Amino acid sequence: MERGAKEKNHQLYKPYTNGIIAKDPTSLEEEIKEIRRSGSSKALDNTLEFELSDIFYFCRKGVETIMDDEVTKRFSAEELESWNLLSRTNYNFQYISLRLTVLWGLGVLIRYCFLLPLRIALAFTGISLLVVGTTVVGYLPNGRFKEFLSKHVHLMCYRICVRALTAIITYHDRKNRPRNGGICVANHTSPIDVIILASDGYYAMVGQVHGGLMGVIQRAMVKACPHVWFERSEVKDRHLVAKRLTEHVQDKSKLPILIFPEGTCINNTSVMMFKKGSFEIGATVYPVAIKYDPQFGDAFWNSSKYGMVTYLLRMMTSWAIVCSVWYLPPMTREAEEDAVQFANRVKSAIARQGGLVDLLWDGGLKREKVKDTFKEEQQKLYSKMIVGNHEDRSRS
Repeated sequence: MERGAKEKNHQLYKPYTNGIIAKDPTSLEEEIKEIRRSGSSKALDNTLEFELSDIFYFCRKGVETIMDDEVTKRFSAEELESWNLLSRTNYNFQYISLRLTVLWGLGVLIRYCFLLPLRIALAFTGISLLVVGTTVVGYLPNGRFKEFLSKHVHLMCYRICVRALTAIITYHDRKNRPRNGGICVANHTSPIDVIILASDGYYAMVGQVHGGLMGVIQRAMVKACPHVWFERSEVKDRHLVAKRLTEHVQDKSKLPILIFPEGTCINNTSVMMFKKGSFEIGATVYPVAIKYDPQFGDAFWNSSKYGMVTYLLRMMTSWAIVCSVWYLPPMTREAEEDAVQFANRVKSAIARQGGLVDLLWDGGLKREKVKDTFKEEQQKLYSKMIVGNHEDRSRS
């Protein structure tokens, strides 16, 4: 593609780059001073008053955000530099050669006629064994034998489901794996994050009660293991949710809880704001960083574009799901920290280990409009700059 672009004198589309937009980490006051300085030959004093030219700062920021903002592009699939013979993953690709087209056609036959039926059979086997196995284990009396059997039934079934995706997983620092009475928190890219982690550890799941096939699986699982399921009416009751989680982690004999505090799937290029709820209950937190390699198959679930069935079909017709998992050292809330600060510290550690961008934005922006408080923040900064300088002058 690069060679063809040079021959035709075309410019390649470069994803996730600022292009002509150079963003420097400067303050609002410094940038407005620079705009005034460039637009006037008069020497500027240290006082700041309103000038009509100040609107150019906000216009420029708005245009920069429209052209290249750091939030909305996290909710679409990562653009690859090269084509992986799956769906088109690069805007530069149109038609390259007959040989590559033939290779793509052979790949379609292999993925849909050979790999897909085999993977569907494995997934059906894993889910069926999970339902049957946990139901049978649920009838056993509570004790070590039941716990032992439940653990190995869960691990066996999750590992079969991982094979159904041809997942190639590398686990790092297993000595830091979550322990009983703690909370495992991880960045969230896909629903398969659950089986990626559960195939290497034994966790108590947290989630809303569902109907259909998912409901059958949930009811079977809770018979063998103390998972934490909430009714639809209970999910929005923060106090009830916190109480149930606190009761679970205070019992050191119970499994670590697996939680994805972002609350939505992000395209594995960044980590967005962690909800503070799971960091308020005072338990030991075990951070986990998950990083997928999209060269063989993109694990990101764009829920606003694909339904669950379509997404699973895309996963099962990819070449493979390749990812790395890092277990980070356990972290506890410090005396001077509040829940938000603790959540941000854990998020920063996950982003740093996984090579992801650490963002303060809420993943809820995937479906919601920006809150007015964010819009008013720049207005407050500008007003403070103008009013503050007037107050300083009046005092002098």
